[in-house]
Order: sequence, then structure tokens, then C-alpha cells
Amino acid sequence: MDIKTEVCIVGAGPGGAFLAYLFAKNGISTILVERHGGIDKEFRGEHLNSEGELILKRHNLFEKVKEYGLLMMDRVEYWDQSKVIKTIFPQDEEEHVGIHVPQNHLLNVFLNEAKKFDSFQLLMNTRVTELIQDQEGRYVGVKATRNESDITIQSSIIVGADGRYSTIRKLANIPTTIIKHGYDLLWAKIPRPISWDPTIRLTMINKHQLALFTQAGGYIQIGWNIDEGSFSKLKNQSFEPFVNDLIKAFPELTEAVHQSIQSWNDFVLLNVQSSRSTTWVKDGLVIMGDAAHTMSPTAALGVNCALKDADLLVDIIRESLNKQDTSAKMLSKFEYNRRKEIEILQEKQLFQEITFKNNFDAS
Repeated sequence: MDIKTEVCIVGAGPGGAFLAYLFAKNGISTILVERHGGIDKEFRGEHLNSEGELILKRHNLFEKVKEYGLLMMDRVEYWDQSKVIKTIFPQDEEEHVGIHVPQNHLLNVFLNEAKKFDSFQLLMNTRVTELIQDQEGRYVGVKATRNESDITIQSSIIVGADGRYSTIRKLANIPTTIIKHGYDLLWAKIPRPISWDPTIRLTMINKHQLALFTQAGGYIQIGWNIDEGSFSKLKNQSFEPFVNDLIKAFPELTEAVHQSIQSWNDFVLLNVQSSRSTTWVKDGLVIMGDAAHTMSPTAALGVNCALKDADLLVDIIRESLNKQDTSAKMLSKFEYNRRKEIEILQEKQLFQEITFKNNFDAS
């Protein structure tokens, strides 16, 4: 099957889905390709900061997301020996210190709104296998498989929004530098006790950071730092002492922890890394979000960075299409306007991780 479109976006995460909506709204024919069969994928970042919130509000999407369900965080608390030792409240004129939004709520809004436009097409269960170039080396489409059938999508511009292990980045031979952070992360979800406020609670257990994020829907997301590469060794040890440390730090979670975390298999491992690609653009091709610049989990910046990428990229690509100029030079306006900010944020993440223990020195 052969299809033609102006823009082919690969990856229907928040960044790719939001960008597809923005293109569709502007009458730009867009195909969004997603390798999974649904939007309820494995855990990803689910927190909006004020910048992400403002982007959604500017495009009249925030209230629609709110209808699906979200939860505003009242404060950030640092805990030591079962006591709050430091609290961060919202800044002046802000309502929260962060917003939890289940990723499928975001994606439902983006995709449902995009589907209102004839210029949008979504291809699920579709895996890109090859990039197509013309005689001058410009990228002009992709080859993919869908339900065991071969598809060719001809497009003026390809956007790789397919995450940290981006297929598009690899097929376009864009080198990337992986930055290790010295830790990995174990995620788990437990029911939220009635008395538990909408907060982000941070503590240290055995010199490792533990974060508890209140979630929409009545849950708490646990993020527990462990030494990089140590999970296979941990799994060979007794499970109970590890969980007992969590219960000791927050006794009110005893019942919820025992109910939901009964073995190492109840944790999801995230191999923590950030990355910097040598370039984000080639002739006829752009990479964005984690595909271009993976962020670490610190401060929950990933979704917000992807939304900001899309918000900037839509106008650059629209101009590129109008001028019939899809050269890397034209598209590099995106990288020029975003790379420095991203690299500053990545440095801040590293600094926050290194200095996290300082929040407890006076306790």
C-alpha cells in the first residue's frame, strides 16, 4: 500500500500526538505512525509543570485534559525520620507545584481532537523499517509493516518522535551521546490512603533517593533510586528488607504496600540515562523529544520538553512546507532555538541529582 502525506510523524507519545494535532488543525496532511496497538503503554513521564500547562492552555486543550482527570500537587515535602524537614509551596500566582496527568488522558485528548480533521490519519500497529531518500539524499518517506502488510508512506517531512531508542534516529545515522547518571529507577504503584494529600514527598533511604508522587485516580507512584546496573543483584536478595525500609519511612503506607508490592516483579525498572544527539535535523527529517534529547526523570521534565518541542516545531515545518524548502538548513531553526535550553536543563538535572542529599544535611 502506498500513501502520500505532507508530514509523517513516527511515535504517538505526547510529543508526537500533540504535534500531529497541531498540524491537522492547520490543515497540513499528517500521518501519525505508532508501533503499539494502543495508547496504554508502559510507564512514562506523567507530570506537567507550569510551562507544559501554559502550552496546553494556549491551544485550548487543558480543560479537555482536565475533564479526563488530573491532580494538582499542593506542595513538595522533604522527609527525614518520619518528619517533614522542608516544604516547597507554589510560587506566587501559581496553583500547584506540578500536575499529575495520566499519559493516556493526554493522548486521548490529542488524538481525539486530531481525528476531527480530515487531514489527520493514525496508523497503529505500524513499525517503520526503512527510510526513503531521493537521489540528492533528502528523506522523502518511510517503509513500514502493518499487520504483516508492507506500507510505503511518501512525505515531504519525516518527524521522529519515537523516544529514547528512536528507530528514526538510528535509520538516519544520527550519532547520539549517552549520559549515564549513576543510578537506575524502580517504579511501583500503590493505592493512596485517604489521608494522603496531593504531594510530592522526597526522602533518602540507605543513601538513595525515594520519591512518592500522588497520582490522579487514587494512587501513589513510587520512584526508588538504586545503583546503576544493580537490579539483577538485588533480585537475588531477600525482598522484604527492601520494602520494610519503605514502610519504616512512611508507616501509613503499610497496608497499601503489602497489598500491591509482594515481590520484585511488582517493580518496573527504568534504566536511567539522558542523551544528546549530534544533530536534530537532516534534509527532510527532524527528531524531537526523547529521540533528540532524552531527559532523566529528575524534576519530571520529559513530557514538558516534548510539548515545547512540538509547539515550536509546528510553525517551522509549516514555513518549510509553504516555501517548499525542507532542507536541514531550514529545519535547523528548531534545533537552534531549543538545543541550548535543553542542555542547560540536562545540566540542572545532573546538579540536582548530585546535590539531592544536601537537602537533609541540617536534619
